[in-house]
Amino acid sequence: MRSYLILSMCILFLIQYFANIEWLGYLVVIMAILSFLASVSISKGFPRIIGITMMVTGMILELNKGAGFEGISQGLLLILPLICLVTLAPLLSLPLKLGGYFDAVDALLRNLLHHPRQLFAGITTSLFILSPILSLGSVRIISEFLTDIKLPSTMSVKGYMIGFSTAIMWSPYFASVSLVLYYLEMPVGKYILYGIGLSFLSLIVGNILFAFWERNHPLSKSHDPKIPLNKKHRFKLFQLGFFVIVLMTTSLTIEYVTKWSMIVIVSLISLSLPIIWGTIANGWHRLSTLLKVYRDQSVMLMNNEIMLFTSAGLLAHAIQGTGFANALSEFLTILANRSFLLFAIAVMVIVLSITYVGIHQIAVVAALAMQLNPEELGITTLALAMLLLLAWSISSTLSPFSGLNLMVSRIVGISGVQTGLRANGLHLSILTFLGISIIMFIK
Repeated sequence: MRSYLILSMCILFLIQYFANIEWLGYLVVIMAILSFLASVSISKGFPRIIGITMMVTGMILELNKGAGFEGISQGLLLILPLICLVTLAPLLSLPLKLGGYFDAVDALLRNLLHHPRQLFAGITTSLFILSPILSLGSVRIISEFLTDIKLPSTMSVKGYMIGFSTAIMWSPYFASVSLVLYYLEMPVGKYILYGIGLSFLSLIVGNILFAFWERNHPLSKSHDPKIPLNKKHRFKLFQLGFFVIVLMTTSLTIEYVTKWSMIVIVSLISLSLPIIWGTIANGWHRLSTLLKVYRDQSVMLMNNEIMLFTSAGLLAHAIQGTGFANALSEFLTILANRSFLLFAIAVMVIVLSITYVGIHQIAVVAALAMQLNPEELGITTLALAMLLLLAWSISSTLSPFSGLNLMVSRIVGISGVQTGLRANGLHLSILTFLGISIIMFIK
């Protein structure tokens, strides 16, 4: 029943986006609140506590500002596109699962076992390609491929974190990019090449650092006979790369032509792609099975995402215009006008400090994106977007409470602090230095 509530909410929101019917907007808001309450009732532990805290705080702030239910509605309507994106994006993976593409990635990684550095490059590159489509599921899939290989925990942690965190900085199919650009009112087409540049920089730095690490910690090479990739697997890998390129190109073209929000475009593509694939490949029978799994399992397992995104989005909207937010904005504006470097460092410290104790990136980054004005800061919208997404990516790796850190630490069997700070601290420090230097150059 809860999955039907969430999916109906997403469909009605997309209708509301185009129809702009007032009563339908209020209905979607009520469904969002019900979805939040349903998720809270199932969630447990720290995510439940922090989700309730952020929601209650956001409502109190809206009431204190005198906005009342109207303010709460506006806050929820601003975050609903992101909830739709997170809910519907997993549909993109269904054609890939049925097309045998994951088997080709598995074969590629096993083919690289004799060369640790190439294997590490294969892991990070595979995640760079798969993460925009599969989100955290990409980490789970790659880890399943490597289960019986018994890689050193440090190598696994570095590979998973570096590979996945790149997508946070460039993919319009990710909550981070869609949210920041949505609030900054910046087209994805004007940003994406710079985001990909930052992501490639992260991959290059990560692979260079791993090469030095592997030199000091030589890995025993596989004694299994090396089997070249067959034509079928090579063709599947080519198709996978082509699929991602077509997906991104289609999204950017639709945005350029229609001027619709990229979050809405991605949601519509996520809904349409399985239908198109089922029609062209005549695979409705196989697809229907996966759709049932998606409805009954995937959507049902999104408790924490829906709860945290809803509450963090409302809190970010509620903070906007408060005395604290205005004072912080004024401080950062003064800092930016004196020194962009000090401003960038301050933003990084604010984001990393707040997210490290468990507050979701949406709450702090979205609040900054809504509160800060690039013109008053004396910088371009592009520079501010790059800085916020760089901070989001780094905080997702560092924070022991981020979804990425929690998953990787659980897979590898080490603590969140070891996963983030100890295993990837040097990589993140270098990436921060180089990233801010590049942003200073283009600001």
